[in-house]
Amino acid sequence: MVHTCRNCKRTFATELELELHRDTCTDDQLFCERCGERFPERRATRDGWHYECPTEDCQGTGIDDELHRVRDAISVTQ
Repeated sequence: MVHTCRNCKRTFATELELELHRDTCTDDQLFCERCGERFPERRATRDGWHYECPTEDCQGTGIDDELHRVRDAISVTQ
């Protein structure tokens, strides 16, 4: 069975390889405009609907409000 990263579309032979890739997949990262931190999307949500900056003492919330996908920011600047 082939496992595909939903963000960058790379494929992997095992689920473990996919999980390890997700830790470094830059297409899966968010940027907080409030504190300037960059972090994996999965650290910012527990339910897949509500997003908050995982940085301690930061109140950044909401995709496209204060949290932005790195891949969108990269494509805008190119």
